[in-house]
Amino acid sequence: MILSEKFSKINPSSTLAIDSKFKQMKADGLDVVGFGAGEPDFDTPKHIKDAAIEAICSNKTRYTPASGTLELKAAVCEKFKRDNCLDYEPSQIVVSNGAKHSLVNAFGAVLNPGDEVIVPAPFWVSYPEMIKYNDGVPVIINTKEENNFKFTADDFKSAITPRTKAIVINSPSNPTGMMYTEQELRAIAEVAVENNIYVISDEIYEHLLYDGHKHVSIASFNDEIKELTIVVNGVSKTYAMTGWRIGFTASSEKIAKLMGNVQSHTTSNPNSIAQAATVAALTGPTEDLEVMKKAFDERRKYMVERINAIEGVSCRMPMGAFYVMMNISGILGKTIAGKVINTADDFANLFLEKCLVAVVPGTGFYAPEFVRWSYATSMENIKEGIDRLEKFLNM
Repeated sequence: MILSEKFSKINPSSTLAIDSKFKQMKADGLDVVGFGAGEPDFDTPKHIKDAAIEAICSNKTRYTPASGTLELKAAVCEKFKRDNCLDYEPSQIVVSNGAKHSLVNAFGAVLNPGDEVIVPAPFWVSYPEMIKYNDGVPVIINTKEENNFKFTADDFKSAITPRTKAIVINSPSNPTGMMYTEQELRAIAEVAVENNIYVISDEIYEHLLYDGHKHVSIASFNDEIKELTIVVNGVSKTYAMTGWRIGFTASSEKIAKLMGNVQSHTTSNPNSIAQAATVAALTGPTEDLEVMKKAFDERRKYMVERINAIEGVSCRMPMGAFYVMMNISGILGKTIAGKVINTADDFANLFLEKCLVAVVPGTGFYAPEFVRWSYATSMENIKEGIDRLEKFLNM
C-alpha cells in the first residue's frame, strides 16, 4: 500500500523536535537547559484567564461560526485600526487555530499546483513545508548577515518568474530577530504591485520590538498592496498565549471567504473559550506586556554581549522577537571533545550531549553556519547556558 506522496515530502519541524527532546530529558531528571522553543516563559495575564473562566461559566462552550465569533472579529478589526492604521470589515477576518493554521490557510487560498512562493532565508522552518503541503514550490533567496539577514526589492525582482504567485515577509523575523524599515517595505510593495504578486505578511512578533523600532505593516501603504496582502497575526507571542491556539488573518473578502470555507470543513471553529479570552487580550490592559517586553530586552542585550565575547562565535543584535542567531562558521571544521564539527547539526547534537544545552541548528532555517538561541527563558537559564557554551568550546 502506497501512502501519500505529498505528506511524505513534508519534513518535521526541527524547532519542535528539539523542544520535545529537551522536555523529555527534563522529565528524565537531567539538568538540561533549553533554548529551542519560541515560547514566552511568562504566564498568560490574569484578565485573559479570567475571561476564559467567565466564558466557561457562561456556557460559551458550543460551536461558533467557523471563521470566528463576530465579537472577536470586531476586536481584531479594532486592533488592526489601532496598531496598524488598517481598516478591515469583520467579513475580511478569519480566526484560526493559531497563526500557523492561519498561514496554511493563506497559502492554500492563493496557490495552485506549481505556483512559486519566494521565501527569504533564513526563514521559519514551517514556511517551505506549508507551501509544499498546498502544492506550491518554495523558491529560496539567500540573505546575508552583514545586511541584517534582509532581502531587497532588487533581490525580489531577480527571483520573479512567470510562476511566481507570492512572497513571504516575516518582520520581525523568526529566526533572526531582524525587521524591515518602512522604506524597505515600500520598495518591496512596489515590486509586488507591479508584478501582481501576493504578499503573505507574518506579523506575529510585531509588538516585540526594542531600541525604539516601530513596526509597519506592508498592507498599510495603499489600496493596491492591501488588496494583495494577507496579514497574519495572533496572540501567542505578544500575550503569552501559545497553548490557546488563536491566530487570525486579514485579507480581501474574496480570499477570506475561501479560507473560511475550507476551515469549515477541516477544523470547524477555533476553540470557543480561547476566542473569548482573545477578545480580552486584544481589548484589555497592556501593563503585563510591557513587563514581559522589558525582560526580553534585558535578556537580549545580555545574551548578545556574552556571545560576542567568546572566541569563535558571534551574533548580531536582534531588533525584535526573542531569538539570537549565533554564527559558528569560525569553529566549523574544528574538533570539540574529540569530534569534528562540520555542520550546525553536529554542533547542536554534541552541545546537547556534552553540556545538556538545547539550541536549534540553523539547517532547518536554511542557515547552515548558524544556531538559534531563544531568550524567551529566564536570565538564570541564559547565564547557565552561555557558561556551558564557554566550557564546551574549550573541550
